[in-house]
Amino acid sequence: MNTTTAGIAFIASLIIALALVHVPLGDYMYRVYNNTKHSRAERVLYKAIGVQPEVEQTWGVYARSVLAFSAVSILFLFFLQLLQGKLPLHLNDPGTEMTPALAWDTAVSFVTNTNWQNYSGESTQGHLVQMAGLAVQNFVSAAVGMAVAVALVRGFARRHTGDLGNFWVDLVRGTLRILLPIAFVFAIVLVAGGVIQNFHLHDQVAQTLNGTEQTITGGPVASQEVIKELGTNGGGFYNANSSHPFENPTTWTNWIEIFLILIVSFSLPRTFGRMVGSKKQGVAIAAVMGTIALISVTLSNVFQLAHHGTVPTAIGASMEGVETRFGVADSATFSGATTLTSTGAVNSFHDSYTSLGGMMTMFNMQLGEVAPGGTGSGLYGMLILAVITVFVAGLMVGRTPEYLGKKITPREIKLAASYFLVSPLIVLIGTAIAMAMPGQRASMANTGPHGLSEVLYAFTSAANNNGSAFAGLSGNTEWYNTALGLAMVFGRFLPIIFVLALAGSLAKQGNTPESIGTLPTHRPQFIGMVVGTTVILVALTFLPALALGPLAEGIH
Repeated sequence: MNTTTAGIAFIASLIIALALVHVPLGDYMYRVYNNTKHSRAERVLYKAIGVQPEVEQTWGVYARSVLAFSAVSILFLFFLQLLQGKLPLHLNDPGTEMTPALAWDTAVSFVTNTNWQNYSGESTQGHLVQMAGLAVQNFVSAAVGMAVAVALVRGFARRHTGDLGNFWVDLVRGTLRILLPIAFVFAIVLVAGGVIQNFHLHDQVAQTLNGTEQTITGGPVASQEVIKELGTNGGGFYNANSSHPFENPTTWTNWIEIFLILIVSFSLPRTFGRMVGSKKQGVAIAAVMGTIALISVTLSNVFQLAHHGTVPTAIGASMEGVETRFGVADSATFSGATTLTSTGAVNSFHDSYTSLGGMMTMFNMQLGEVAPGGTGSGLYGMLILAVITVFVAGLMVGRTPEYLGKKITPREIKLAASYFLVSPLIVLIGTAIAMAMPGQRASMANTGPHGLSEVLYAFTSAANNNGSAFAGLSGNTEWYNTALGLAMVFGRFLPIIFVLALAGSLAKQGNTPESIGTLPTHRPQFIGMVVGTTVILVALTFLPALALGPLAEGIH
């Protein structure tokens, strides 16, 4: 089987698997978020944090709960890292202590579901921090995204109310009933595939190809690896991330990890359809996500299997920075999955990609990571784009736009437009400031268009809460740790505030009956319109920057 055929079979098997779990997992998540009964463990947690689970919240209270929980999480993780030298299971390696700037960047990174890492995990973070700090945030930051998505869907589904549910209930249920059970099962699968799970500090011995022994830090890797992918987080236990054989040993574990990245986000549209009372609407959103994802992954494979740009090529494809056990096609598919979502995990290094292959990883994030996007954030991002599409269509025919029985008034479209503009502003302003400062340009490993791509990629990744890096930028400086940390905070929480405000505005409306002039939002015509709107908006926003970076490099 040649490389192209194997790559097609790999992608086809993923599509089939995702299609098989779409309905049952989507229906299960619908039951989780709509069940009025609380388990004993949940009641204990609610009592411990002083929450009345039966009391629902307005969008403002819901938003304040999200921000309060996230602020406390950042502080906890910040001090946990600074104090880890006095805690058990610390690596005790001299010279690897966390600086305040790096601890801030890392704490913000994991709480915002970005998982950007300006350090080598195996030589910097002790096992206690990895488990009690980073892995915990992998669970709860993903659950926060799912909770916000569900709150927005309730805004579409409810009538004449200001209530969107209870954040604390949604957070706990998303963690205990959805993420934990799936993570538990697949952690065992990964261990069976060769991913390590132990408490070794410095005595994990590996046999090299030339017969010598190499000592590598061990640790609880499988338990973190599974939620790293399932929660679309991306922070690796090892600096080499999912290219490290202890994290991702074989081609079939590589397939499992991609499947985990996509499974929840591609199933949430089914949950959305059930909650708004129209399964067709859920199918339409899933179709938009699937169309964009398939086009993107196909282009990524084409660009990586071709000869162009300044990256060295070998054996008919771009092998620099690619693990031979995965090959070019499976690596390109992995890069597409991680940048189309907010995962940020890598099994190859994007800085070594061809110019257009590297451009696709950036473009995927600049789309807003909506195909299928982050765990929860992909759904609410796609629904925002659907609202914008309906508004544009309404302008064309001179009607007040409607979506799912709700009128899209100036208030709703202002909130949707504000959501969309946050990320581009952060990316372009941050990149411009960095490129204008000689000291920050010195962090680039390359000059010219490829160097610009490294900086543009960093701010694109941070603002969109992705976390992957081009791997050519030395980001562990006080300036980049601070600037990228701020980009992560604003890129995560400003959109969430706009989403929840939109949900509150929609929930207060009544139901607008369909008429002959209502745009059908479940047909192929609308699916194509949303795809087109998404691509055009991003192209108009980022084309000048891409033209100076990867496109210029490709023409070189």
